[in-house]
Amino acid sequence: MTRLTKSPPVTADQVSDSAPSARPAGAAGRTNGRAETGNGHPVAPLSVATAPAGPAGIKLFDKCRAYDVPQKIKAAGVWTYFRAIESAQDPEVSIDGHKLVMLGSNNYLGLTNDPRVKEAAIDAVRKFGTGCAGSRFLNGTMTIHEELEEKLADFMGKEAAVTFATGFQVNLGTIACLVDRRDVVYLDKQDHACIIDGARLGLGDTRKFRHNDASDLRRQMLADNALPPARRPAGRLVVVDGVYSMEGDICHLPEVNAVCKEFGAALMVDDAHGIGVLGAGGRGTAEHFGLDDDAHLIMGTFSKALASVGGFVCGDAETMHFVKHRARTNVFSAAPSPANVAAASAAVDIVRNEPERRAVLWRNTRFMLDGLRSLGFDTGESGTPVIPVVVGADHTAFQMATRLQELGVFVNAVVSPATPPGRALLRTSYMATHTEAHLSFALDQFAKAGREFGLIG
Repeated sequence: MTRLTKSPPVTADQVSDSAPSARPAGAAGRTNGRAETGNGHPVAPLSVATAPAGPAGIKLFDKCRAYDVPQKIKAAGVWTYFRAIESAQDPEVSIDGHKLVMLGSNNYLGLTNDPRVKEAAIDAVRKFGTGCAGSRFLNGTMTIHEELEEKLADFMGKEAAVTFATGFQVNLGTIACLVDRRDVVYLDKQDHACIIDGARLGLGDTRKFRHNDASDLRRQMLADNALPPARRPAGRLVVVDGVYSMEGDICHLPEVNAVCKEFGAALMVDDAHGIGVLGAGGRGTAEHFGLDDDAHLIMGTFSKALASVGGFVCGDAETMHFVKHRARTNVFSAAPSPANVAAASAAVDIVRNEPERRAVLWRNTRFMLDGLRSLGFDTGESGTPVIPVVVGADHTAFQMATRLQELGVFVNAVVSPATPPGRALLRTSYMATHTEAHLSFALDQFAKAGREFGLIG
């Protein structure tokens, strides 16, 4: 995806009139039958015109013609998805000519607009052109692909790595090609969508264990051991996020690893939000816990700390050889573009050579965690630069995200099914390039909006 965090479809009841406790004076809500934004300006009511008919008589498209939830949310004046940004992913961005402090980007180290990263991409285009015109399997492999894979393997302390065009494709292809008939893949219930879809494409069975609960994982493995011999797993793969993308909590990797060792299961860590952020060397969650050698496979994306688009998986040489030749999302997909490969390569160098960037990122993270919690907000179990502000109802998340945009702060509203029902949140995330002035301004606006919506005193 560019690896998108779990952007949810929503249902009509998620934009229903807010309860009195969630409809403060001056905040988004309904007054005398009118919808209002946070500054009291009326917006169009929820009723919308019927969408134009699609291809006549084709039943398949009925669901498309009936799907009107986005139109209803837009009509309520609280639509916060697909906002068009007119500038780079910097600490401040521009939307419709207005400057906002960006608290919704995964640009953790602030490298997407770094001159060295941009120049590397430009140089690659000059030498290799804009695209690869084919898959890695056929004509699309260029020397920079192999150079990046060697660099990534060395950086991550693994024997080999394979790059893909997107992070989503990494998990989709890797899991699907590894999990065969009679194999079982075990997933945390909060795993990213691409992990779930990769398991669905595999030929084996899927089990889901309670979020961050290694004891439930062990219970399920014991249950599988109790099956008749013909139905017991031939092979087992456990796939977890290193950092869970919605609430920023870190996987209980030592406990999960212990269960994997007990039952002879392979362990794969999706570290999209951990690489460049966690660990003394920026190598992610496994390094953070001192388990580099225990995580058999580590997946990473280029679209977060590595300032590009694409992804990779690394592990032992034999497994990477298999994935390289058998992952359908690698064999049957265009190779990563030269610009993306070169940008990611330059970012890896910066991650290795400038640990002070991580230090600033963590200083900013602690500043915001302390600030939001001192105001009285619920920030869950976050221990990373992904910090949720739990607001409860879905409509409150939409309204408060809209209000914060009016106040000059960009945040992401996250609602069910991306979060459990009743646990809608505002997902915030931080960069090494944020200044204290940016963050202090954001805290002031959170305090104002939080009081308007009755979330804090």
